[in-house]
Amino acid sequence: MHWAVLIASGMLEALWATALGESEKFTKKLPTFLFAVGLLGSMSGLAFAMAQIPTGTAYAVWVGIGAVLTVTLAIIRGHEKANLGKILLLLGIVACVVGLKVVA
Repeated sequence: MHWAVLIASGMLEALWATALGESEKFTKKLPTFLFAVGLLGSMSGLAFAMAQIPTGTAYAVWVGIGAVLTVTLAIIRGHEKANLGKILLLLGIVACVVGLKVVA
């Protein structure tokens, strides 16, 4: 249960990070709202997960999921260009996140 919440929290991190970039200094209402909701949900889920998962592992997994999904969303939306190096590095982050779960 705690791992599922941690994964969802990492996904919400990508939501709030993307919305923050779209909010234009909090002047756009929908992205600002999505930022606030995503941030609250992401931090709450991270706090919940840390009750059973060690802080270092939980934080690394949360950041890794958020980072990979944020970059992936930027590529899909055309805000960043994909290249082989970037894709391989993102896959490396995914491998590290999976590795942390496996050794936990």
